[in-house]
Amino acid sequence: MTAISLRGINKIYPNGYHAVHDLSLDIAEGELMVMVGPSGCGKTTGLRMVAGLEDITSGELLFGEQLVNNLTSKQRDIAMVFQNYALYPHMTVAQNIGFSLELRKMSKTEIAERVKKAATILGLNEWLNRKPAQLSGGQRQRVAMGRAIVREPAVFLMDEPLSNLDAKLRVQMRTEVSRIQRRIGVATLYVTHDQTEAMTMGDRVAVMREGRLQQCDQPRVLYHEPCNLFVASFIGSPAMNLYRSSLSDDGRTLLLGSQRIALSDHALALRPGLSRYRGREVVIGLRPEDLPLSDSIDDTSLTVDVELVEELGSELLVHFTTDATRAHVERGSHDEDDDAPALIDAGGEGVARIDPRSRVTRGESVRLRVFVERCHFFDHTTEQAIIN
Repeated sequence: MTAISLRGINKIYPNGYHAVHDLSLDIAEGELMVMVGPSGCGKTTGLRMVAGLEDITSGELLFGEQLVNNLTSKQRDIAMVFQNYALYPHMTVAQNIGFSLELRKMSKTEIAERVKKAATILGLNEWLNRKPAQLSGGQRQRVAMGRAIVREPAVFLMDEPLSNLDAKLRVQMRTEVSRIQRRIGVATLYVTHDQTEAMTMGDRVAVMREGRLQQCDQPRVLYHEPCNLFVASFIGSPAMNLYRSSLSDDGRTLLLGSQRIALSDHALALRPGLSRYRGREVVIGLRPEDLPLSDSIDDTSLTVDVELVEELGSELLVHFTTDATRAHVERGSHDEDDDAPALIDAGGEGVARIDPRSRVTRGESVRLRVFVERCHFFDHTTEQAIIN
């Protein structure tokens, strides 16, 4: 088994474009690391450098203790699964899975043993004599994985392997891929733009933005303790509600548009760094599930106007507006030398996730309770979380 270490990896193209900046990441033996981010964030470029398909401009890439910067893809002992299955249509499933072993001149007996082992792991035994055209999308994806597994690689790389599947099958295959990866126990780097996919599959998740690693941690930590505004806005569905606000001079009241929210002693104790922001502007983050309906009119609730109600059976999503100014995090590329903040002021829209038995109608005003102990606070200039 082999661990993967990226140490200060950079990728600069001949035209000067800096695609990946000082990427440092350690993937333990047997770990499933998911790299996630919007299009153009550098995640696929990072994976391609690990695979040997892109040259590394600077930095070190190690498999175990071996420096592999100058090794070819073949020499690195990796296996890749792409979003395009690229199966040979004239070959059976067994032939597709075992083809790379034939190229290695392995004996027919050993090829048959490895193919059978991979097929058992993937649940493909009854399909071994079929052609790809006779398989479903999920089955074809399993064959593509089998072709990688059968090589028994030191490192497993996956580049958005589920993006071509329909929504229902994608959910099913997330579980399948996770199960298979844990069974083979190989260090795996998995790239996706789907944050739900990342959160449900990864042992750890690395969030990328404009070629830079923002935060790498367990999914629950990313969700409950985002280190900056970008991670807070990217992780979670529906996304976190972010608003420009300010603290009162005594630091005990949050001013949100024309409304005032009292901060409890417990909330202040959880965020001691807020003491430096008395009388100053901050960005507040509220998860949709932390905004339940409230019957009381006091300084722990927020009055909002209901714009739309989505009934999802297990929950209601209430889309609302307030007179607070929403802070939208710019996700597109911008000049790395531009010091202007990436925050964009927007309307006061928001989303609350509430009990499905509640009765809420479009056009009415309702009160939402604000769990101040669960609020997230960010510096509006640096975009960093305010904690200590």
